[in-house]
Amino acid sequence: MKLYEFRVKDIDGSEVGLSSYKGKVILIVNVASACGFTPQYEGLQDLFERYKDKGLEILAFPCNQFGSQEPGSNEQIKTFCEDKYSVTFKLFDKVDVIGDHASPLFNYLNEVAGRDIKWNFTKFLFDQNGNFIKGFGSMKTPKMIEENIIELVS
Repeated sequence: MKLYEFRVKDIDGSEVGLSSYKGKVILIVNVASACGFTPQYEGLQDLFERYKDKGLEILAFPCNQFGSQEPGSNEQIKTFCEDKYSVTFKLFDKVDVIGDHASPLFNYLNEVAGRDIKWNFTKFLFDQNGNFIKGFGSMKTPKMIEENIIELVS
């Protein structure tokens, strides 16, 4: 499968075809509200605000698999992201990103990246044609990957 063939649910339960992001640079991130890396929401929002007009989309998927750091409901997660970090990029349904119950999208992401996600705030960067460019572990902050995004949106 290719990136644009996947259909996922957003945080409000509506189905979204990733084909709706054709022509955009896409950064997919698995997120959690109670993680040491949670302040990366701030950096992700900053990237989104600065590059959305140049075609950047950030797709955030909450996950409770690492340290049970995302225990809340979709509604609680959405409220937390909006109230604490003023998130305006797209939030999706809470999913498993590894293991037997992993979402098909994340099985694909792990496959194209050549390794399984190890923790929250792992990032996957795709170009405007849906080609996988690079994966980034949790330690890579949004600021540290900005250069990779600039190359694609310029």
